[in-house]
Amino acid sequence: MDEKMEMNHERDSEGEGLTLYRYDSPKKAADLQAAYQEAIAANAGGSAPGGGANRRRRTTSQTLLAAFLAGALTIGGLTYMSDRMDLFTGGTSSAAQTNVSNGNAHSADAGLTTASLQASTGDFAAVFDQANPAVVEIGNYGVESNQPRTNLFGGGGRSGGRQQSLQSSQEPVLLGTGSGFFFNKDGYILTNQHVIADASELKVTVPGYDEPLTAKVINENEKLDLAVIKVETPDGKAFPTLSFGDSNKANIGDWVIAIGNPYGLDHTMTTGVLSAKERPITVTEEDGSAHPYEHLLQTDASINPGNSGGPLLNAKGEVIGVNTAVNSEAQGIGFAIPSSTIQDAVKEMMAGAADSSF
Repeated sequence: MDEKMEMNHERDSEGEGLTLYRYDSPKKAADLQAAYQEAIAANAGGSAPGGGANRRRRTTSQTLLAAFLAGALTIGGLTYMSDRMDLFTGGTSSAAQTNVSNGNAHSADAGLTTASLQASTGDFAAVFDQANPAVVEIGNYGVESNQPRTNLFGGGGRSGGRQQSLQSSQEPVLLGTGSGFFFNKDGYILTNQHVIADASELKVTVPGYDEPLTAKVINENEKLDLAVIKVETPDGKAFPTLSFGDSNKANIGDWVIAIGNPYGLDHTMTTGVLSAKERPITVTEEDGSAHPYEHLLQTDASINPGNSGGPLLNAKGEVIGVNTAVNSEAQGIGFAIPSSTIQDAVKEMMAGAADSSF
């Protein structure tokens, strides 16, 4: 009963969330030795009169008692030492105690460890607050050709597809919307090339400005589906920017965050994980030609029409990709151009810009 009470006390004292089971017998080696000597002395103190049989029975009882106490002493000592040296637990007790000291409230079975998330809901909110001011919505205005775009890319208008108009109309209409982000404080925006394709005019909705700003195309790379456009600030202030991270250091299973304007729902944040790297896909263009893409990042963060050109961020708020494509026949399968590809391409596209500081 004493041992059970001591064990329960030990479990309660370890704190909530993690229970350590450790056996410590209250009968120490010195107590066992003293009990053994006392029993020997008591049995050796007297003998029954005239009874050789009694003497033999007493001797047999003493032998059995001595053997029992010697065995208990040996087993108790071995148990005590093996517990202290963690001979049978493989260090589980020590590892669990380390987890308690580090404030980890998650318990693990013997031989198993639990991975802790590097990003929490609060971290996602902080990343959004920091990154969102640099994310913009891009409106592509032009003359509609009545040819539908492929469903793989997410560059649709507010209704999810390109708005149709009569070919006879020469007035620019909204062909579709996409996303982009500032990577340079002087107004340079990175987006997908298919977001700005065939545009007569580009209107960029920037957080903090009441009216859309007109953008001009600086350069574009159709093969990589990247483009750089630029807006002028009406008040002379610098634009907020996002910095690039290293997509090569991102691991499958890492948290990622997408910010964009799906179906015209501006500044929508979705989260997921990095599902795969180095994905090759082939897109059939409007004219029937095949456009291969290589080295793409795959994610299950929700990407929909209108997300194209928006940033794919890691848990630190760094851009590790540009959201580019989504398979319309699947769920949780989206693709982004990795930052390892983006940065070299941006340097080339910015080579002719007079005020480039990328």
